[in-house]
Amino acid sequence: MAAALLYEEWAKRNPYWEKRYEESVIKKFTDYGKGESSYKEGRGKLFGAGYEIVIIAFFIGLYYNQRKKLIADSTKRKSLGQPIQYWGNNDSGKLRKTYPKIRDYIFIALVAKSDIDFLALDKGEITLRKAVDILMDTMEEYINWGLDYIEDKVLSDSNYFFSPTAFLDVFLGFDSQNDEEEDTEPEALD
Repeated sequence: MAAALLYEEWAKRNPYWEKRYEESVIKKFTDYGKGESSYKEGRGKLFGAGYEIVIIAFFIGLYYNQRKKLIADSTKRKSLGQPIQYWGNNDSGKLRKTYPKIRDYIFIALVAKSDIDFLALDKGEITLRKAVDILMDTMEEYINWGLDYIEDKVLSDSNYFFSPTAFLDVFLGFDSQNDEEEDTEPEALD
């Protein structure tokens, strides 16, 4: 009961991000605010909808296991204007397919990384709204850290992400970091 309802209520929400990333990241890489367009590649945009870079930012924050609280001033925050339930539902070009499963992966990661007492939720000791708020806070903090990471890379090299494999390289870098951590000899148990 609780998991399906939790997913449905979470998917109706729209995560916030800090407005300061609008020009430096969101609009730099997407057609955010322009509506659907088949000419994004002609304008040098890597992604169509704004939520696509937000998804990338979320996974960067998640894979680095880094979160950053949103700025307290709500006037300096913004949402994409499209609930999560619609992310990845539309074919936005001849070569792009829908990707609705990405929402499931985000949700599963949030459940694993958020501090929700599911027994208390099931017993009605915490509200569904409170549980969704916890998921959204976690999501927004991962997104915020990821956007900050992307912005830092762009500020140090404006062309950093404009190679064919730049974002892939960021994610492949997680594997090499994990390999380095695993190469250390475990502590003796005696």
